[in-house]
Amino acid sequence: MLLSVVLPLLFVLIVVPIVFLLYGIARWQSATGNRLERLEGTRSQLPTRTFDPNELAPLPEPVQRYFNAALTPGQPLIAVAELGHIGQLSVSERWAPFRSSQTVCTHRPGFDWDARIRRAPGVQVFMHDTYIAGEGSMKAALSGLFVVADHGDGLRLAQAGMMRFLAEAVWYPTKLLPSQGVAWEAIDETCARATLTDGDTSVALVFGFDETGMIRSARADARYRPDHGDLIETPWEMSFRGYETRSGMRVPIHGEAAWILPTGPSPYWRGQLAEALYKFAP
Repeated sequence: MLLSVVLPLLFVLIVVPIVFLLYGIARWQSATGNRLERLEGTRSQLPTRTFDPNELAPLPEPVQRYFNAALTPGQPLIAVAELGHIGQLSVSERWAPFRSSQTVCTHRPGFDWDARIRRAPGVQVFMHDTYIAGEGSMKAALSGLFVVADHGDGLRLAQAGMMRFLAEAVWYPTKLLPSQGVAWEAIDETCARATLTDGDTSVALVFGFDETGMIRSARADARYRPDHGDLIETPWEMSFRGYETRSGMRVPIHGEAAWILPTGPSPYWRGQLAEALYKFAP
């Protein structure tokens, strides 16, 4: 008698949640595969294959110093970057650990960021942030099944995605070269403005450089911030430190993203580069 009661109860408490979890993972992975197929379909041939220092001559001094420190002559140009990060993400004003994999195509600009955010033991939020073919989107779902946020395509998300792509180019630095579509404008000895255009979307960021020549920050006067179901223009900044050599290029290991509020900086992402794999121009 007792066994006939316990077994169904165990089935409900153990087997059913596992089935839901596996279904959520499979469903999310299928959607991820579709996104990556779309991203791959936007790729086109890079205009050049290797870094030529001669293209640096017209650039502002801090930008020249950066490329001379980060790249070596003849460095193959990146076509695709596969990045892995671990760190913490601020969710509902609480920090939660995350791990993510990100696929980036440099020409045409695009990326898919696929993250797992741990909210409680055994409870994860799956999250996508994408910019593909000029369209931006963001989606989060509990266990990959129950949607908790879903921001679709629009000009505001496209601009936000492009700004992220440009700021994070420190992890695929050959994309920042003028031959790869980035226009640089002098500001002073430690800062320069970079502008990138993709179709009808054009964005600009101010990059700050440290005493070693490396990029220490990328800032926007206004980037769209999710706020209670809406998107609000807010100053935004990413900062970088701890440069190491990967595939012959100097890239930062640590990064932080923050909204610059009237009360001061409000960090929401702190990450460490765990993996960086590159496919270069053939």
